[in-house]
Formats: sequence, C-alpha cells, structure tokens
Amino acid sequence: MKKRVLITGGAGFIAHHTIRHILNHTDWEIVSLDRLDYSGNLNRISDMMTEISEKDKKRLRVVHHDLRAEVNDMLTADLGKFNFILHMAASSHVDRSITDPLTFVYDNVVATCNILNFARKNKNLELFVYFSTDEVFGPAPNKVKYKERERYNSTNPYSATKAGGEELAVAFENSYHIPIFITHTMNVFGERQHPEKFIPKCIISARDGLFVEIHSNKNKTKAGSRHYIHASDVADGCLFLIKNRKKIIKKNKIDYGGAKCPKFNLVGPIELDNLELAKLIAKSVGKKLKYKMVDFHSSRPGHDLRYALDGNLMKKLGWKPKVSIEERIDQVVDWTLKNKRWLKI
Repeated sequence: MKKRVLITGGAGFIAHHTIRHILNHTDWEIVSLDRLDYSGNLNRISDMMTEISEKDKKRLRVVHHDLRAEVNDMLTADLGKFNFILHMAASSHVDRSITDPLTFVYDNVVATCNILNFARKNKNLELFVYFSTDEVFGPAPNKVKYKERERYNSTNPYSATKAGGEELAVAFENSYHIPIFITHTMNVFGERQHPEKFIPKCIISARDGLFVEIHSNKNKTKAGSRHYIHASDVADGCLFLIKNRKKIIKKNKIDYGGAKCPKFNLVGPIELDNLELAKLIAKSVGKKLKYKMVDFHSSRPGHDLRYALDGNLMKKLGWKPKVSIEERIDQVVDWTLKNKRWLKI
C-alpha cells in the first residue's frame, strides 16, 4: 500500500511547498489539514497544483479543520490512518504574538496537543515531525551558532509557544512512545510568500524605487543577519529525514542524558545580513537599492538582531541545500515579478 502523510497547515507558505515536493518525489497520498486563517490560502495550493501532473493531483485531499478543537471521532474516521504526520500549522508573526499572546498559546500549544493526541491513536504511524523555529534559542551573539539541544531563551510569545509545542512533542514521545523528530528552521522564503515578509517587501520596493528599511543596531551601523533558506530546501530536508529515519536514529547515538525525540537544524547555505540580502534582491530586479538603516530592535520588544543555527548535524547525516542562495534569490525574484498578484494578497 502507498504511504499516507498528513500535513497540517497545508495551505500555509512552507507547507504548500512541502506538498509539492512530496508529490514530485514520492508516490504517497497526502491529506492537507487547514483552518484557512490569514496565513492559510487555498489559492497557494490551487496555484501550485498547476505545476503538478493530473495523475499526481489525485493524491492530494484537502480537509478543513481548526486544530484549536480536538480531532474528534468523526473527523478521525474520515481522515483515516497515516504513516507520517508533519505538523506545520502555526501562528508565526512576532508582532501579532506581542499584541495577542493568548491566541498564540491556542494556535501553537493547544493545537499541537490536539494533533499529538490524534497521532498517538494512529497505529500505523512511523514518524511525527514537529516544525519549530530558530527563535526558541533567542538572539545569537556574534560568531555563535546554536546546536539542536542548546538551552532555550524565548524573547517573544511566538517563540515561547513554539518551545512549548516542542516540549509537548518530547513529552508525547516519552509518555506514549510516539516516534517524533523536531526540526528548527530560520527565515524561510520562496514563491507565494505573504507580502508582509522581508523578501517580498524588498522585491516590491526595488521594483518601484522605494526605500527599504534595514533593521540594524542602535548605532545604525550593523544590519541584522539570518541564515535564509528556500521553502523547497526545507521540504527537501524534511523528506530526507523521513526517508532516512531508521538509519539516522542508529547513527545519531549522542547521549543527551537519556533524552529522546531527535532534533535537527535545517539551515540555509550561508549567513547574510539584511543589507547584503536586499542588495542581492535589487541586483536581481535590475535596480539600484535605496535603503535606510533603522533601529527597530532596541525600540520594540521581542525582536532580535541576529539569529543563527548550526547546520553541521544535517551535513554529517548527508543533507544540505543543493542550490546557492544567489540562485534561489534569482528564481524567487523572477517568479514573483511574473506573478504580481502574489504581491497584493
């Protein structure tokens, strides 16, 4: 029988790229589970499906459900059993979490508990993947890159609730012996990203000759930096973990005081500060960058100048992004300028 995979938040940005990647590289059947809030957009799936063969389209089913409510018996029977569950549904906007933290507790903690409860009743389950964020580790000092099991230092309600979801995942593996992997990603970009995000905003500003705000230190001399990674590379790293899960568990024998629930950083090829990135985008657009340095982080709570993850574990296991950041930027800029409606969502 074909493998079946459930992807929560399937109409979201990273998840719809993951659906496409799995359809293109496996024969699995996929169920997308989504409540369709501001970040979920079925147009992403319908638009993406134009790139998929008619035969492969039949392997995707879309189901509407809000995971703040339990997966009840009726929905459980309708969904069926799964070999893999990828929990990608989350609220992820830092500003919104600062304004309304309780909503993020419901979205990122309660919803995670509900899908884990569903998962522990799946007798066929081979792996549950919880998608977390670099932000659980907090700001990274210069030259520091956090490994998978460093201490947490959440600096906003968003990152705190993602850390809470992680701990629930660990607890469910310990309590119910669910096979679980946790991934940390940082600053994902790609086609069909919400235009409020930095890279789409840069594309718009470069195209229209507008100033780009570069978040910097107090002296406005140093830009914030990240390891940017394309959503397709996140999907590729996820599929690598799923397909190699048995070998990885055997190979990853580091003892963390008996801790279970392996964790993996999915990291972009290089670290870029936001000014370097904006210049790459403007160059790809074919315009000269107009920018101003802005002391955004010290004046507003919950925002950090630098995040950084160590990607060496995944490299040792045999995975790293296959395409350079420059080529990925060119791809996204070219696609976005040809699909302008995605800049107006």
